[in-house]
Amino acid sequence: MPSYFISHGGGPWPWIPNMREALAPLADALARMPQEIGRRPSAVLMISGHWEKDTFAVMSAAKPPMVYDYYNFPPETYEIQYPAPGAPELAQHTADLIAAAGLPVSMDAEQGYDHGTFVPMALMYPEADVPLFQVSMRHGYSPEEHFALGRALAPLRDEDVLIVGSGLSYHNLREFGPRAKVPSEEFDTWLNAALQLPAAARTEALLNWEQAPYARACHAQEDHLVPLFTALGAAEEEAATQVYHQKDIFGGVTASSFRFG
Repeated sequence: MPSYFISHGGGPWPWIPNMREALAPLADALARMPQEIGRRPSAVLMISGHWEKDTFAVMSAAKPPMVYDYYNFPPETYEIQYPAPGAPELAQHTADLIAAAGLPVSMDAEQGYDHGTFVPMALMYPEADVPLFQVSMRHGYSPEEHFALGRALAPLRDEDVLIVGSGLSYHNLREFGPRAKVPSEEFDTWLNAALQLPAAARTEALLNWEQAPYARACHAQEDHLVPLFTALGAAEEEAATQVYHQKDIFGGVTASSFRFG
């Protein structure tokens, strides 16, 4: 399986007509992913920019609930259901891989699917028939630790598990409009160039992402960038392909998504 870093959009956007229209290229890109992959995954492992813990927590519920972690949207968006089954046995296997890498790990039987997970999955696999679970980010957002997490998860790719880092290549909600135009374009240009570097140089560039143009203007808090480190760590030696690119989203934002392998 390849791994992906996807820009997942804002809130429950596929269920909001004007937002879905604005993000139609993203909807198309997410819907294309099963065809790009070419075969059905045994499960999807999502690392979302909306779940972080003191350890790398692994979702272990057989039937995870929904988490509506967005605000001021229409009432019906708080009734959305994405009833994909969890993957308890695979979750335990995943926790064992993380522990074997010397990283702190825990199991979480209560956590549900946040919108960084169920929103893209509703477009990727609308029948909700592929087992789905999440691994959290860890507080502190250490690039080195999240790359190490990806390396620990890499063997799952040989078990047909699709590893997806779900965030946004630009995420500064206070500047989500025309003022995002220059920072997001400059950062996106840097990111695309960095991901085409040879493997060692690419890893080094991402570990030092704060040196990129407008890095902190685009990611005042890097929760939506961190999933990229894990997705790339899981396919560290493999080529990067841009699979989504859109400019002037909501009047200014440039965003991209990538496949590794």
